[in-house]
Formats: sequence, structure tokens, C-alpha cells
Amino acid sequence: MTSIFKLAAFSLLSLSALPAETAMFRGDPAHSGVYDASGAPGLSSVKWKFKTAARIFSSPAAAGSAVYFGSSDHNLYAVNASDGSLRWKFHTEGPVNSSPAIESGIVYAGSLDGNFYAVDAETGKLKWKFKTSGERRFSAPGIHGAIPRTEVMPDPYDVFLSSPVLAGGVVYFGSGDHNVYALDAKAGDLKWKFTTGNVIHASPAIDGGTLYVGSWDRYLYALDAQTGSLRWKFETGDDTEIYNQIGIASSAAVAGGVVYFGCRDGHFYAVDAKTGVEKWKEDNHRGWVIASPAIQNGVVYFPTSEGTRFKALDAATGRMIFNIENKAISFSSPAIAKGIAYFGSSDGWVHAVNLKSGRTQSEFQTEGSKQNASKYLDAQGKMNTAALYPDITLDGVIIGMDRMFSLGSVLSSPVVADGVVYFGSTDGYLYAVM
Repeated sequence: MTSIFKLAAFSLLSLSALPAETAMFRGDPAHSGVYDASGAPGLSSVKWKFKTAARIFSSPAAAGSAVYFGSSDHNLYAVNASDGSLRWKFHTEGPVNSSPAIESGIVYAGSLDGNFYAVDAETGKLKWKFKTSGERRFSAPGIHGAIPRTEVMPDPYDVFLSSPVLAGGVVYFGSGDHNVYALDAKAGDLKWKFTTGNVIHASPAIDGGTLYVGSWDRYLYALDAQTGSLRWKFETGDDTEIYNQIGIASSAAVAGGVVYFGCRDGHFYAVDAKTGVEKWKEDNHRGWVIASPAIQNGVVYFPTSEGTRFKALDAATGRMIFNIENKAISFSSPAIAKGIAYFGSSDGWVHAVNLKSGRTQSEFQTEGSKQNASKYLDAQGKMNTAALYPDITLDGVIIGMDRMFSLGSVLSSPVVADGVVYFGSTDGYLYAVM
């Protein structure tokens, strides 16, 4: 095979070129976050909702007549897109907080049990599984200022697992064992792995034969997608005091020869895809960007945590186009369809922003938010941190997150298909909203 054809095998497939049965996190291998939907849902009515036994962090994937997603109840699910009825569920030994990818009749997803699974999309039967060296969360002493300051603690905000991406007959994903893996999509055989300095829970993006992925070791890596060899790495900020402003959990998106990604160092970056040289960065004033950006028509969109913003920046220059205030933090990656961006927030709301006007057009409230908002939101509808967090120990942070998740937080990234927006919630429901 010539180098030209090798490159072509790993080139970005446009969304329109993807087969109907193909779906993955952020819609395509380059993670544009743009969906070729038949309509823009107004978030005015629930078509159906499907209840699982635990929180949903996984983002759904709509392929054909089915919607696939994972749940913290240890199951990977397939439900009918028409009515939400169960097709099948596949049990693992850990929470499935990875967003599934589907291609050629196979569903791929990772589990906190340390295994990566390939399941028949029609029947839910196991085709193969691949065992990593084990999952784990990012850990550091006295994380986020919790006491005791010398105790090494797992980060309770590290809630996602890496979501797989498919290109050229290969499935790629990151792991808590610090590795990026490339497996043969049909057989599950290892093609290569690349080791970084820490946990990888971002999803790899692929464009032009190069794989881009961030690690909690502070680096964004560019790897040859065929061999796994390093092309370059880009260093982000450090925080060795409380380990709050450190690590890349955001999955990169690639467009126009530029890689865009957020970081917990409070910045959003645009880096040259070939050289790894910074083109510009946006200061979010300590606000994490956990969500993956969406890119369309030369504009990049993303929400933040602290500061609770939803931003639109000129993709070439970083110039601010609009900057909307939210009432709560957001880890949910925006989905764009028909000029509308959909994303969720930790208070249990999903927002639809008109990209032309830069204003929120409509919103949807989850069941958990309806039931528990009065407990943990103030009179202005913003998070009441005093009510959420009892103290500054790790246990106190975990209690606070449990209380926040009772609001039906939407950390899942919405997917838009056939005039319906699908998303998961920490109230245990997968929603189909029109």
C-alpha cells in the first residue's frame, strides 16, 4: 500500500459520507459535533423516556432505528428510536460511562471494569472484548483543596470514560491505565498502544491520518493513526498546589487544520494540527472546559464550568462572537443541528441556543430537577453550594456531587436525529425530546 493510500484510509470521513449504520461520539471522527438532522427540536415535548437503574453519563448514539447508550448500572443499552422500548441490554462488571460507537453492525464501548467491548448491534451478544491494564480516576494529594491535604485522592469530577472513535477499520480509545489503544475493529486484536503520563478519559479525534487526544498529564498528543508513533505533543498549564487547574478531559475537535480543545487549566486552546504550535487561547478565568467543542462555519462553541458560560469564538482568531451566562456549570458537549446548539447543565436543564442571535431559544427540565430543585437551587435558580457541600473533605465533595446529581444533571452530550434530541441524565433516564 502506498503512503498516499495509507493516508486516505485514515482521512476524515465527512458526516454525509458516513454509512447510515455508523455513529460515534460527536458525530464523526473529527468530533465536529454537527448533526445532519431533519429538524431542530424545540424541547417542548417528551417523545419518550427510558429508565435505567443508575445515573447516565454516557452520550447516546443514534444509528438506524435504534439508540445506543451506557449507564452506571453496568449495562450497555439498545432501545427503539420510535418509542423507547428496550431492544436489548448487555451487562458488564462496571459502570458504562463511555459513549458507544457503532459501525458495520457492531457497538463498541468501554466499562469501568477495565474491559472494552464489541457487541452485536442487532442482538446484544458479545462479539469480543479486550482487557486493558485497568481503569482508574485521576488522583492527586488534597485534590481541589480537600483535607487532609497530604492524602492522595481520586478526583470525583473525573466521571467520564474515553469514548471510542472508528476510522479505517480500526477502533481507538483511551484508558485509565494511561494508554491509547488501537484495535482491529472486527477481531479486537491490538494494533498498537501509546503510553502517556496519566489517565486518558478524553475521546480521540482523527483527521488526515493523525489521532489527537489529551491526557491528565497536561499534554495533548498527536499520533500517527496507523502506527501510534508520536508526531508532537502540546503542554498545558500546571497546578501542583491543589491539582484543580490541571489535566485535559475535553475531547479535541479538528477543523481547517486546527485542533480545538478545552483544559482544566482554565483555558481553551487552538493548536496547529501539523506542528502543535499554539495559534490562540481563550482565558476562561479558571473555568474548566470539560466539554468537547462543536465547530461549524468558522465558529467554535463550548460551555465552561466556573463562570458558567456558553461561548462562541471565531475559529481562526479566537475573537469573541457571543458569551452567554448559564445558571450552572456544564460538562455537556454541544450538538449543532439546523442553526441550534443543544447542551446540558448540572442543574438538570438542557438548553437550545440560536447560533444566529446568540440567545437561548428554549430549555427543557429533567425529572430530577423538577423534584429536587428547591433543595439545592437558590431563588435565582443557581446552585446553592452551601446546601450542596457539607465540608471540604473528599467525603464532603462526594456528598455534594450526589446531591447535585439528584437534580438530574445532564453531563451527557445530546445527539440530534430525525427531529429528536436524545440525551442521558443523572436521574437515570434517557430522554427523547422534540
